Amino acid sequence: MKKYYVNKNAQRNGDHEVHHENCMYLPLPANRNYLGEFSSCVAAVAEAKRYYTQSNGCKTCSPTCHTS
Repeated sequence: MKKYYVNKNAQRNGDHEVHHENCMYLPLPANRNYLGEFSSCVAAVAEAKRYYTQSNGCKTCSPTCHTS
């Protein structure tokens, strides 16, 4: 299980990226919301979509959930 976070700031395309706790691109604490502990990025992205409908996995730490 990993701790996941969603970036409060959208990317240029409008996506709010989901990162796990050890990602090199994890936003600063002021720029992220804690989503919880999940066994995969799929569940973490689903949780992020409750806050930001346009959420996506980070290309680096959650490539299986990165769609755009």
